[in-house]
Amino acid sequence: MDIQVRPPGTLMWRGRRVRCALGQGGLSADKREGDGATPEGCFPLRRVMYRADRVDRPLTALPVRALRAADGWCDDPADRHYNGLVHIPCAAGHEVLWRADEIYDVLVELGFNDDPVIPGRGSAIFLHVARPDYAPTGGCVAVALPDLLSLLGDCDESARLCINRDSG
Repeated sequence: MDIQVRPPGTLMWRGRRVRCALGQGGLSADKREGDGATPEGCFPLRRVMYRADRVDRPLTALPVRALRAADGWCDDPADRHYNGLVHIPCAAGHEVLWRADEIYDVLVELGFNDDPVIPGRGSAIFLHVARPDYAPTGGCVAVALPDLLSLLGDCDESARLCINRDSG
């Protein structure tokens, strides 16, 4: 199943259309670390991670893992763990996944820049929960929690998130 994402902020699958937030840097066919852009292309959904203290385990055929307070995501292009899950404390630059806000209560790791990982091409590109005002992300795609849970219920390991400029 292909999940379609179109600017300025629409996500579509199986006849459903929901609002989404995209990166503050717009879309990019040449994504770079720190540019705030959402990468263009089709990316597999690798696994779902969630805050078990805040939400129930999402119902999906995708691999699922409960987040831990010490989970982070390496965003340091010089580190061997770049664009991967790390344990905090971590000497390399990283993003904290166990957040005070709710945007990572459910997040989906996308298969962007992971096969192989290219230092500096971009990291931590997720499908996650949108802020209430759908404020732009740092490069991810974000939807309301009920929409994300509904979408995940339709996903299996063949699902891909396809992000492009076409109006199609």
